[in-house]
Amino acid sequence: MKLQLWRNATLLLDIDGISILVDPMLGEKGSMGKMPMTESELLNPLVELPFSREELNKKLKEVDAVAVTHLHPDHWDTKAIELLDKNIPLICSDVIAEQIAGQGFTNIIAVHDQFQWKNIEIAVTKGRHGTGDIGEKMGIVNGFVFKAENKSVYIAGDTIWYDEIALQIDKHKPQHIIVAGGAATFDVGDPIIMTSEDIKKVCEHAPESTVWVTHLEAVSHCREDRKFIQEKITESRLEDRCFVPDDGQEVELHF
Repeated sequence: MKLQLWRNATLLLDIDGISILVDPMLGEKGSMGKMPMTESELLNPLVELPFSREELNKKLKEVDAVAVTHLHPDHWDTKAIELLDKNIPLICSDVIAEQIAGQGFTNIIAVHDQFQWKNIEIAVTKGRHGTGDIGEKMGIVNGFVFKAENKSVYIAGDTIWYDEIALQIDKHKPQHIIVAGGAATFDVGDPIIMTSEDIKKVCEHAPESTVWVTHLEAVSHCREDRKFIQEKITESRLEDRCFVPDDGQEVELHF
């Protein structure tokens, strides 16, 4: 398997030659506007994609399927809806399938629990996008586990650390775990995705897994950047199995 981080939570996962684009946010820098429930005047996304529009269009033609964890615009934006082939296999939880169908997509693979597609076993997982009232307002979010033969990758999605994440790790025993870091926080409430302390808990609970941290430096409500998280990883002596990829970086996933 190979993994390429495009930006934020947008990933290209290659499984035995099958290319799956996860959580596409494809708009230009600033196209989402200001982040709601914050005082920040910055326009999101904060950075461009790490390649040209021409290269983006070429890459999209080579994608075999799209997977969407939830419908927040930093994971599924209007430019993605515009650019993607409406007949591309689109993997999502059954909770959001109807909304995506309403956007014109005709080949939706709605997963309730588990589903076999080609040679890949796909499981949909639960997440908690914050705590208290903020967590309720953020709605239902999901992640995915992709398995092929004895290789598995768990994309946790936009979630904080809580007991369900530990249960999913115990159930699926993924060799690779991809988490949304950055400690995104609104002007009220607690973080809505993982803090560096949450990431440390993932690593401690899954000592045999490699952890990859994404969702960094692309949206304005994230409080922890790559440098900060890398320092925390080093302090915790996790640098041999917890990594912070750069936008555009492609890595080989070893099993």
